Amino acid sequence: MSDSTTPHKTNTRKDEINGSHSPKSVVPIKRSKLVPTSSSSSSGASFLTRDLTDTPLQTRAASPLILNPPIDSDGLSWPSQGARQRIEQTPEEAKARELRIADAVKVILEELGEDTSREGLLETPERYARAMLYFTKGYEDNIRDVIKRAVFEEDHDEMVIVRDIEIYSLCEHHLVPFFGKAHIAYIPNKRVLGLSKLARLAEMYARRFQVQERLTKQIAMALSEILKPRGVAVVIEAAHMCMVSRGVQKTGSSTTTSCMLGCFRDQQKTREEFLTLLGRK
Repeated sequence: MSDSTTPHKTNTRKDEINGSHSPKSVVPIKRSKLVPTSSSSSSGASFLTRDLTDTPLQTRAASPLILNPPIDSDGLSWPSQGARQRIEQTPEEAKARELRIADAVKVILEELGEDTSREGLLETPERYARAMLYFTKGYEDNIRDVIKRAVFEEDHDEMVIVRDIEIYSLCEHHLVPFFGKAHIAYIPNKRVLGLSKLARLAEMYARRFQVQERLTKQIAMALSEILKPRGVAVVIEAAHMCMVSRGVQKTGSSTTTSCMLGCFRDQQKTREEFLTLLGRK
């Protein structure tokens, strides 16, 4: 027989028996992007520059939580593109915006196979438009109007906690609700905030398209900017409908996020006291 593969198989077998050759792995080993290849070294390009710029953390725009102050000079807090146009719009422009949203919703309903002319859906696009504008009304909230004159000089240096603040928000990935409770604490530095304003602060950020991690950090950073306290802690526990009613459909699941600033981050005893008062230990 002149099969060219036969000698190759025989030699391989002999090498394996003699121990001079080890069999190849069935699963190919994936080379890390951070390992330079011969082609990259020959081209003279830096593998760090080339490969790290391909990662999402390097290609996406820098977070406003890092680049910009929590509160702008005009009182808006982390305004998205178009937020100022929305807050400064005239009644006529607001009505036109609502009608454009309703028209878009009508297209969605039709594409889903519905008859938008039937009685039950005749005014649904307009109702949905008004509902969405309410669900996202946090974009129009000026933090100065939320806080107003509720910052007071007070010689108090012990922990202040407002817990079980109900929040309702919209997941920006699927545009479906997530809801739960926020717990906010701070240690004053000769200035305190009216207690209801903590709930209003959480409401302002929740009434936007959000992810829970960012919502937690925004509340903490804004409170820190307003009061300049010794420390701020925020914990949010929420159920996400994008996880409960679709996808993995785990109805009993909940998500907990936290943000610790100042002494809550630096001092373990302070952090433990906060978590103990929340009943988390």
